[in-house]
Amino acid sequence: MEGPLALSRAIDRLNEFVGKWVSWLILVSILVSSTNAVVRKAFNISSNAWLELQWYLFGAAFLLAAAYTLKQNEHIRIDIVYGMWPRRVQHWIDLIGHIFFLMPFCLLMVYYLVPYVTRSVRSGEMSTNAGGLIIWPAKAMLLAGFFLLALQGISEIIKKIAVMRGHMDDPNPFVSSHEQAEIEAKTLAGEGRP
Repeated sequence: MEGPLALSRAIDRLNEFVGKWVSWLILVSILVSSTNAVVRKAFNISSNAWLELQWYLFGAAFLLAAAYTLKQNEHIRIDIVYGMWPRRVQHWIDLIGHIFFLMPFCLLMVYYLVPYVTRSVRSGEMSTNAGGLIIWPAKAMLLAGFFLLALQGISEIIKKIAVMRGHMDDPNPFVSSHEQAEIEAKTLAGEGRP
């Protein structure tokens, strides 16, 4: 199990790096958006390129951080149903979900996005808006996002199997929303004391 776990750690490090790096794209997107708004209002000039740039930046942050979000176990799930099962059943739910839902979807998206992005790059596809940007970088972000998400899916499957076999501790022990609220309340109450 050591070989697959080493692969899992490498994937985790990659997505940790990418996830933290692309978080800065949100700030850049906000700066582009606010600068564009000020210039448009103050000087009555604007460009579709600036609007498209902020969409590209926000889209890139969202798509490239999806794998990091999965690594952090922050994707949305229905805790009210999930939380009523013992942790062993929760592991099985996660493993089955990753194998039969996440991986087929990600691999299908990568399969269809490769020719989609390739055609866009080769043709030099441009925005239909006047003064718009080239489109292939946005399409490439789709491909990169699903590729990284598929890699992280592999990592999560490896970790789930390792946890279920007792080869590693659970990196994301489940805490229900009610338990999380109690923990946060105790933390806040502790901080309020002199």
